[in-house]
Amino acid sequence: MSLDKLKSAELDRFFKAVLSLQNLDECYRFFEDICTVSELKAMSQRLEVAIMLRQGRKYQEIVDKTGASTATVSRVKRCLNYGADGYTLVLDNLEKLGEVNFD
Repeated sequence: MSLDKLKSAELDRFFKAVLSLQNLDECYRFFEDICTVSELKAMSQRLEVAIMLRQGRKYQEIVDKTGASTATVSRVKRCLNYGADGYTLVLDNLEKLGEVNFD
């Protein structure tokens, strides 16, 4: 999906709202109000899948550990390889923060 198709003033404001959050507590409070529990779990699951893919884990291990479907694993892998580099950006940032290790 092209980012140009998504761009809008409303989405810009949403992203600015996210960027305005100062800490984990504020993130929990905002996202609890704006997302369903299922949406939050799905987003966090996709991030875990991306981490494990970058660590070189096998599909079955990822499915077993995260509960993600093979379709989700494939979609995340496609995004990692051919997407807008959003996952790569976040994974690099998490590695710099010491939250994940990709050695």
